[in-house]
Amino acid sequence: MTRVPDVAAQEAWDALKDDPAAVLVDVRTDAEWNFVGVPDLSPVGKQAVLIPWQMYPTMQVNTHFAEHLRKAGVTAESKVYYLCRSGARSLAAGQAAQAAGFPHAFNIADGFEGPVDGAGHRGAVAGWKAAGLPWIQR
Repeated sequence: MTRVPDVAAQEAWDALKDDPAAVLVDVRTDAEWNFVGVPDLSPVGKQAVLIPWQMYPTMQVNTHFAEHLRKAGVTAESKVYYLCRSGARSLAAGQAAQAAGFPHAFNIADGFEGPVDGAGHRGAVAGWKAAGLPWIQR
């Protein structure tokens, strides 16, 4: 298994824009998608694939993750950019995906919201939102 490389949110956006076969898989929970928002890929004619890596509220690992990737149309040839809140769950999901036969995995290192700032808030320091990339509230 190869290493899952970290990429910046802007780098992932550029790949999603330039490569018609590139896919963004948001591995956060239903609660996060509903209350925090999701990447809006409509400007590049795509939709984020929403597959939780861990199941809310127990946070147990989704044992059907690879099966859900396949059902969503992700293939072994797909370049897949994994996104979570801060880059930890997405790294684990990318590693599991590689082990399940999806070799082209990339981890969006700072996730959707990035690390906390000096006031303890997320979303302003780094990550998808801080990069000014499109997102919507569900």
